[in-house]
Amino acid sequence: MASTGSTTGGDYRALSFWHDTVPDDLTPRAPLPGDLDVDVAIVGGGLTGLWTAYYLATRDPHLRIAILEKHIAGFGASGRNGGWCSALFPASTPALERRHGREAALAMRRAMIDTVDEVGRVVAAEGIDCDFATGGTISFARSAVHRRAAIAEVAEAEKYGVDAVTLRADGGTLDPACARVHPAKLVRGLARVVERLGVAIYEQTEVLDFSAHLVSTDRGAVRAGSIVLATEGYGATLTRTHRAVLPLYSLMIATAPLSDKIWDAMGVGHGQTFTDFRHLIVYGQRTADNRVAFGGRGARYHWGSSIHDSYDRSPAVFAHLKRALEDLFPQLGSVTVTHQWGGPLGVPRDWHAAVRFDPATGIASAGGYVGDGLSTTNLAGRTLADLITGTRTALTALPWVGHDSGRWEPEPWRFAGANLGMLAMRIADTEERVTHRASVAARIMGPLVGH
Repeated sequence: MASTGSTTGGDYRALSFWHDTVPDDLTPRAPLPGDLDVDVAIVGGGLTGLWTAYYLATRDPHLRIAILEKHIAGFGASGRNGGWCSALFPASTPALERRHGREAALAMRRAMIDTVDEVGRVVAAEGIDCDFATGGTISFARSAVHRRAAIAEVAEAEKYGVDAVTLRADGGTLDPACARVHPAKLVRGLARVVERLGVAIYEQTEVLDFSAHLVSTDRGAVRAGSIVLATEGYGATLTRTHRAVLPLYSLMIATAPLSDKIWDAMGVGHGQTFTDFRHLIVYGQRTADNRVAFGGRGARYHWGSSIHDSYDRSPAVFAHLKRALEDLFPQLGSVTVTHQWGGPLGVPRDWHAAVRFDPATGIASAGGYVGDGLSTTNLAGRTLADLITGTRTALTALPWVGHDSGRWEPEPWRFAGANLGMLAMRIADTEERVTHRASVAARIMGPLVGH
C-alpha cells in the first residue's frame, strides 16, 4: 500500500536518508501476473508482512505465500523510521496493567524486551547487514522537570521489576533494551531472505479491497486461506479500515557525518539512540557512519485521514527539528543537514497496538504501532504465524492479541482532536520551560497523543 501522488518521480532513493544509503538499486519487483491461489496473502510489503512471511515459511516451507505491495518492499514506515529496535510499546506498562491486569502487562513487557534480542538473532543468522548494534537509549534530562520525570521512570521500572532502566550521572536515564538499526537495510535484506525461502513478493500491485479469503488488486484477484493486513498507517486508504487507524506524520533529518570528538562531547556512543523528556516526542540515533538521524512529531494531521507524498516534507517542521537538535546538543553549533524526509505512522484510537485473527474469514491483522514498530513488527510476525497455523503459545496469550481499539470519530471531530492534541503537547513543553513544574496541559490532553 502507498500514498497517492508522487514526489519521488519513481526515484525511491529520494524517500529518505535510509533509502539513499541502502546497498540496493530499489528496482521494483514484477507485479502480480494475474489471478492467483495461495495459502497466505499478505497485504503490505513492510516489516509486519515480511516478518509474518519469514516465520510462516521457516515453520512450513510448503506454504504458498504471496506479499502484495503497491510500491516496493520497505516503501512506508518500515524503511523511513528512526531506526530504534526498542522494547517500547505504544501503551505504557501502567496502562496495560489498568486494562489487562498486572501479569498480562508484565508478560507484554517481557515479550517486547525479548523481541530486541530476537531481531538481533535473526539478522545475524540470515546475514542481514543492517548496522544492528545494541547500545541502549539515552534519555537526556534538560531541566528540573525532566530530572523528576527520569526519577519517576526508574521508579516505575523498579516497581515492575522487568525493565533495567537506570539513572545516569547527568540526571537522565539509560534503557539497555534498544538497538540501533538502519531500517532500509533491514527491510530490504529481510525481503531477500523471504524470497530465498520461497515467498513471492509482487510489487507495483495495488490492493483495492479485501473480504473473506479474497484480495482484489488492480492486477487480479488473489484467493487465500488466510489474509494478513499489514498496512499500518496506509490502512486509512482502504474503505474497510479507514477509521481503524489514524495516519499521523513524523518527520526526520540527517546531518553530515560528525567527528568522534563531537560525538564524545555529545555523550552518545556507537550503537546508541537518544531522546529527552519533552512531551512533543523527539528521537535520534548515531548512525554507523557518524551522522545524526533525528526526528520528531509535530506535523499536523490532515483532514479525512488523507495521505499524500507531499505531506512527507514540511519546511517548518524540518526547521523546528534542526533547532531542537542544536538546542539539545549545543556542541553542534549550526549543523549541516543533508537529508529531510517523513511519512505516516499508524495510530489506533486508544494508542494500543494489536494483533488479530478471525479463523472464520481467514483475515488477520497487526499494527497500530505509533512509531514503535521496528521491533513490534517482529513480535507481530511471530504471533501471526502462531495464530494462522493454529498453534497456541505464550505469544498468542499476550494481551494485545484480539485487542479492539475501536474506531476513530468521523470528521470534523477526528481532525480537531488529533491537531488539538499536538498543540497541547507544544503548549506543555513551553509551560514546563517557563514554570519549571509538570504541565497541566499535558495531564489534560495527554491521552489524545498517547501520554
